[in-house]
Amino acid sequence: MSESNHYDTLKISPKATPTEIKQAYRRLAKLFHPDSKSGTADSDKIIEVNAAYEVLNDPTRRRSYDEQLRSLPSPTQYRNRQQRTADAQQSYQHHRQTSQDADFHLSRWLQQVYKPVTRLIGLILRPLDTQVDELAADPFDDELMGNFQAYLEQCRHYLNQAQLTFRSQPNPPAVAGAAASLYYCLNQLGDGIEELNFFTLNYDDHYLHVGQELFRIATGLQYEAQDAVRDLAQKV
Repeated sequence: MSESNHYDTLKISPKATPTEIKQAYRRLAKLFHPDSKSGTADSDKIIEVNAAYEVLNDPTRRRSYDEQLRSLPSPTQYRNRQQRTADAQQSYQHHRQTSQDADFHLSRWLQQVYKPVTRLIGLILRPLDTQVDELAADPFDDELMGNFQAYLEQCRHYLNQAQLTFRSQPNPPAVAGAAASLYYCLNQLGDGIEELNFFTLNYDDHYLHVGQELFRIATGLQYEAQDAVRDLAQKV
């Protein structure tokens, strides 16, 4: 957008009188007219001067032109508008990039943290009932107890892997609920494994029952994490 107007072309104030408009026009016409044979002759410039004078010398056209000028933004307003537009575009680009980054981190977390952790949790939880049923045949049988202890040792290994994987990446804000459920699930599993191990040392059924209850709580927390991730997938 050009900042000049007819008043600028004639080098007069917007409040110039009709006499001042005529005087300005005559002065510029002499200065730029091609027939003046002077070094200031400029055919393009004289066209602008003539156009400006035709509008400003006519009271009706001048009023209409003045109304148009008032409706246009000032140079400062125009520059501010340009800046606002540039800021809005920059903000949009930043938001778009941020959204893309968030989507990337979320996808990576689901693939590299959530899925392997839930798989490892399943390897701990699923065999418990079968292991307890087999041991119940004769808790004092060394072979059966040895199998149960081997299961608990495998559980410790899976739990350690799950904890390391869970801590390997920061949790995206979008999965805060699911991440919290997984965190408490892993804690319950750790406590449950220790309670079950106490049972193998003293054969006190209390520890067996507490261990089973902690595993049951861990199962519920795992389901909560799955539900949270499923709800997130439906919103995306």
